Amino acid sequence: MLGIVSGLLGKTLRSWTFKLALIWIGIFGAIVIALFGYVYWSTSSYVLSRSDDAIAAVHALLHKSYEVGGRSRLTATIAQYISEDRFDGGMIYLLADETFTPVVGNLKIWPPDLKGVEGWKNFSARAWKPDAADRPVLRAIYESLPDGYHLLVGKDISDLDEFASRINTALALVLALLLVISGLASVSVTRRTVGRIEAINATSRAIMQSGLGTRISLRGTRDEWDKLAENLNLMLDRIEGLMAEVKQVSENVAHDLRTPLTRMRARLEKAWSRQRNPDHDQFLIDETMKDLDGVLRMFSSLMRISQIETTDRTVLFRTVNLATIASEVVELFDAAAEEKGVHLSLVEDQQVFVQGDRDLLFDAFANLVDNAIKHGRDRGEVVVEVAHHEGIGSILSVTDNGPGIPVDERDNVFKRFYRLEPSRGTPGNGLGLSVVAAVARLHGADIEMFDNLPGLKLQLRFPAPTNLGARESVREGGAG
Repeated sequence: MLGIVSGLLGKTLRSWTFKLALIWIGIFGAIVIALFGYVYWSTSSYVLSRSDDAIAAVHALLHKSYEVGGRSRLTATIAQYISEDRFDGGMIYLLADETFTPVVGNLKIWPPDLKGVEGWKNFSARAWKPDAADRPVLRAIYESLPDGYHLLVGKDISDLDEFASRINTALALVLALLLVISGLASVSVTRRTVGRIEAINATSRAIMQSGLGTRISLRGTRDEWDKLAENLNLMLDRIEGLMAEVKQVSENVAHDLRTPLTRMRARLEKAWSRQRNPDHDQFLIDETMKDLDGVLRMFSSLMRISQIETTDRTVLFRTVNLATIASEVVELFDAAAEEKGVHLSLVEDQQVFVQGDRDLLFDAFANLVDNAIKHGRDRGEVVVEVAHHEGIGSILSVTDNGPGIPVDERDNVFKRFYRLEPSRGTPGNGLGLSVVAAVARLHGADIEMFDNLPGLKLQLRFPAPTNLGARESVREGGAG
């Protein structure tokens, strides 16, 4: 168990999903750092500028006092500001002589770092707050007066330093928390992804080894992975169905070829073993040609279905009139219906337009009418109806009053070579409705069967055309 967990963790850490997650974590972390840096910079700049403005304002007042009353006036003003706490407790004042010895002010010594002529500077002075846990941070403006004395005006900015420290601490905590949470999330998501991919890979390997019977397990979460697994299972079902259909077709082809080929060989063997007889030889040739024609029709139908299913015939689609095609089919089968005593009629709207391949639609309609005449009742009735219904589409239906098709057999009749028991004695190879189904799928048409009591009503429902085109081109397409 430990080995399995270790292997899965190793795949997780080596997966591109995890590496991609780390890249995005790095990008997001950089954005967070930049955001905090900007907040810190803008806030500290604002606070520092406010402090500098306050220091400069007080310095200007003291400098004015010096200009008006000299050193004595300046000394009195500083003493007054300190005693009255004129601005706030954080202000610093210091007037020192030529040797930087303090004369008046609330700072006991002149900072050693501020012995230049003038300027701004940050410094720390333990004497400012001896009881403080940390050395306070001060900011001051200083200058040398004309009489050689030195003036310093400043402010305690420890709060700003503390603010910066808190910002840095918060940034460090946020980054640490971000790394922990994002790391756990990355590992969790990647493990889940790798686990589902590995399940699909395992199923794929099982299918390659043992066949199409294995399916990908669903976890019931209804997430994208479950939907993917469900779609893959449906694809496998479809492949398995197609393979079964190919197997069935192969068996049916072999079965349907065996009978005519056996008959042809028996005839040829019989003719080989006896003396030549022109009349008998002619009969043998005629019967053999009939069997060969049946075999050729079978292969022609199979090739036709394959061509429809594997070739993009939609490029040949034009706007065609179903009524015109149905009329031509009815006219073609009128003689065959009359020979069987069947009354064949057409009920049509004059203009029922769809987008499609005229030749394929003609073949499909012809197969439907041929089946209705062959398998319907002798001296019965076959009705072909073409109509357009708003909101539904264009519909072609073929109705007969024969024995019909049982409900549980209606899906099977569209399989290749499938024939119902009552129709096995009639000519045919069981491919007519397979052609109809292939043409219907190509045209996006739905096939439906209804009881006619007695008989069957088979209906093709086509979607409305997206572009009707010019009337003249429609007439040409329908008449061609």
